[in-house]
This record gives sequence, structure tokens and C-alpha cells, in this order.
Amino acid sequence: MSEPADSGEPPPGLHLTTAEWGLWQAFRNGSEQDLRSGEAELDDPNGDHVWGPDRTVRARVIALLLLHGPPPLLGRVASLHLAGAFVSGCLDLAGGAVEPYFELRQCRFEDEVRMPEARVNTARFVDCYLPRLEAARLTTEGDLHLPRCSIPEGIKLTDATIGTDLLLDEATIGSGRRTRAIAADGVTVSQELQASLLVTDGQVSLRGASVGSSLHMFGSVLRNPRGRFALYAPQMTVEQVASFADAGRGSAPQIDGATPPTGTRYDVTDQQSAFPRGLGFARPGWDPHRTKHFRCTGGMVLDDGRFGSSLVIENARLEMQRDQELSLRRITTPELTFTPQLPERGLVVLSGASVEKLMDRASSWPGDHRLWMAGFTYQHAIPKEGHFNVRERLQWINAATAEYAPEPYEQLAAMYRNSGEDTNARLVLLAKQRRRRETLPLPGKLWGVLQDWTVAYGYRPGQAALWMALLWLTGAMLFQAHRPPALKGDEAPHWNAALYTLDLLLPVITFGQDTAWDPGGGYQWIAAGMILAGWVLATTVAAGATRLLRRQ
Repeated sequence: MSEPADSGEPPPGLHLTTAEWGLWQAFRNGSEQDLRSGEAELDDPNGDHVWGPDRTVRARVIALLLLHGPPPLLGRVASLHLAGAFVSGCLDLAGGAVEPYFELRQCRFEDEVRMPEARVNTARFVDCYLPRLEAARLTTEGDLHLPRCSIPEGIKLTDATIGTDLLLDEATIGSGRRTRAIAADGVTVSQELQASLLVTDGQVSLRGASVGSSLHMFGSVLRNPRGRFALYAPQMTVEQVASFADAGRGSAPQIDGATPPTGTRYDVTDQQSAFPRGLGFARPGWDPHRTKHFRCTGGMVLDDGRFGSSLVIENARLEMQRDQELSLRRITTPELTFTPQLPERGLVVLSGASVEKLMDRASSWPGDHRLWMAGFTYQHAIPKEGHFNVRERLQWINAATAEYAPEPYEQLAAMYRNSGEDTNARLVLLAKQRRRRETLPLPGKLWGVLQDWTVAYGYRPGQAALWMALLWLTGAMLFQAHRPPALKGDEAPHWNAALYTLDLLLPVITFGQDTAWDPGGGYQWIAAGMILAGWVLATTVAAGATRLLRRQ
């Protein structure tokens, strides 16, 4: 195809139709060629109606305008704006350099759109039907927008570079005969990746993706019934917030004022109705006053992710099989909000994750050892909804450790200690010792039970003090009734059974009674037992007092 002449006339032999001639002139003028009929049914790009030649534009004409278009009219900027057209053939911009801005609205494409290796400024497909978008290694200076588009055969954006925003709000994307609905491994988005109210059928793959601002998936529905993962995004980097949460009037303002404004016009009340039926996708209207939940049917993998501000998984519906996971292995973020609906099946994995502040809800964590968090570290744990006391936290740890592991207990105790809650820290460490006791042989278990029953492994100094008082009272009554003989006769001090028993129980401190009297027989063994018990109990009480003074 030859390049158009500077006069702005189309090349000979192109034989433009009336609709194409109007588009040619609109391109030079920077205005919109609107071929819509004004009837909603006939303007629906997902409908089965006949478009007719008066609303048909060849893809080769659009490619010619974008790659080698005529010069603009004086005082105008050339750009392509097309609405309500049937685009016949394959729009192929592969490897090309597209300078003009272009936007296609409510258009139906007969064949896939190809833009691999292309360089464009800003490309917008709004409320269009595209069989498939091939755009691996695409580079844009501005936005790539696909709001409200239906793309039944999927999108390929592998290693693409988006200069500003990537917008997928309200899009409905299938996988066709492939496994992935969105293949965007290694994609780089300089600003925001907005995918709120997105509906997918097939895997969404964002492995190694980089987002310069925030990632929003408010109210999106991700389904992959044929594979293990619905969202596969390990090694993803988001500089600010990554949100997988409800779409509602107050909770997701980001989806209302995006560029261009897309609104939030539909809801997917029945997941099955959200996917292709015949040639189009059914999308019922959405009440903006209602709340739509983020839903993920299949595994969700964010392993090794880096989230600069926070990762939010809030009120999400996670529908997994037994062998599927919500995997957050080795993620790093200052704040993790974890308040999804309790998944009935599947695992929640936090192994090796590192967060500064954990905001969670007790009812969101699965039991039955479906929670794994070996090596999970956090500085603060704050219940976002309801109460999450220390005993519930211990149940949380027990659910995560099918076999005894000290690290989760020590991490929780350190968190309480750093928050000044020394009593809770001691309760956690006591629970750790009791859990450890279950792994010991019988002699160790018996010794552990004795330590627990008497001094609570040293973590309840008040209990040790109570035992010490009980021993002192018992010993005083016993030795009052059975005074031992004096060791040196007339040199013995005045007998006092209470002080004598106290001398036996208290190490280091002496009142001169224990060295002046000489119990014999069984009373000698009783005195020796009191000395040993006194060392253990007094040390426990002293350690507890020291911890209290240090905290104050």
C-alpha cells in the first residue's frame, strides 16, 4: 500500500466507502466519526444484529490512517475517533509506530487486533467487542484503555510497557481455547493498573509485573475452572496499594473518576451469565448503590510480591478446591489487611511473609491446619473487625501448626512484648511450652506437667508465690507441732516455727533459724524438700518481678 499524497487524498485504488470516506475526513479534522444508530440494541457491539455496509469500516483503512495517515487540516491535530462501526478484517499494527491518538468506541471487530512490538502514544478501545488482543512487547507513551470491552479469546500483553495507565475496568475477558484470559507476564505500568469490576474466564497471569502506582481489583470476578490458578502473579511489584476488595459507592472511589470516565454500570449477579453465550457476553445493569464483592474461583498466587504501601484482601470471596491456595509466600509490605470471607476449602499460605502491620479478622483465618505461616513475621497485629484476644490468637497459631514449631509462638510473644502487653506475652510462651510438651517422651511429659502445675514454666509468678505461701503455712504448722532439737543447746535462738519455715524456703536471705535447729528422720527430708522448692519458687517469683519492673 502506497503512502497517501500530501494533498490528503486517499491512495488510488483504495475505493473508500461512504463510511470510510467520512472517517478519512474526520481523521484530518481530529473529530469523531459516529456511525451509531441511536438504538441501544443495534449499537450493542455484543449483539447478533447485522451491521450493514453503511456502518462497516475495513481494518486496512484504519491501519493506513494510523500508520501513514494524511496530514491534518490547517489548525487541526490528526486523530482517529470512531464510534459504532463494524471493523472488518484484522487490524494489524504489529511492529508499527503510531503517532496519532486513537479511540474506538462501541465498535465490533470481526477479527483479532494485533499490536505486538508496536509503539503508540495513547490507545483506547471503549465498550468494544474484540475477538482477541495480541500486544506482546507493546510500548505506549500514554494510556492503554479497554474499559467495558468484551474479549472472548483473551489478551496478550507479555513484556508490554504502558507509559501511564492500563485500564480494564468492567471488561469481560475469556480464554477461548487457551488457558489464560490475560497473559501479562513482565508487563510494566508506569502509573495505575485499574481492573475493577473485571470479569475473566481463565487464568490472569501477571508474573513479574511492575506497577508504578496502585493496582485496583474492586469487585472483580476471576474464574479459572479448568486450571489451578485464577490469579497467578508471583514476583509482582506494586509501588503503592494493591486492592482486592468490594466495589461500592464508598469503598472504591478510584473506579468512578478514571481517565476516561467509565462509570460502574453493571453487575454480575450470576457468574455464569458473565461469560460468552454465542457471539457476545451478557452483562446486566449494575446499581451503583450496591456492593459487589471481589470473587476468585481458583488459586490466587502473589508469592514474592513487593507492595510499597499495603496489600488489601478485604471481604473477598475465595472459592478454592482442596489442592488450591491463596499463596502469599515471602511477600513484603508495610501493611497487610486480611479480612476475606472464610474459604471453605484450600490453603492460606503466609510462609516467609514479612509485614509491619497486620490488620485482620478472627473469622477470616481457616482452621483444620489449612493455614501455613512458618517464618511469617509482623510487628503489630490489629483486629480490623471485632475482637481478637490472645486466646483467639493462640487458636490462630494452633490452626497453622499441624506439628509443633516454636517460631509462630515466639513471633506472637515478641509482638505483645513490644506493645507492652507482658501478660499476654507470657501466656503465649506458656502455650508454647505446653505445645512442646506434647512432642516429648513420657518422662519429659511428666516433668513438664509438674512444672506446669507448680510454676507454670515460670510464666505465672503469682502461681509460684501462691505455692510458696501454701508451703510456708504447711511447714509452719508442721514444725510448730514437731519442733526439732537445738543444734547447740543453750545457744539456740528463741524458737519460731514461722521464721524457721521461711528460712528454709527463702534462698540467700537468713533469719538465723535454719542453722540453729537440727531436724531428724523424715523431718530432715521435709526440710531439704522445702529448701529445693524454695529455690525454684523464689527464683520464679523474682524473675516475674524483674520483668514487671523492666516493663514499667
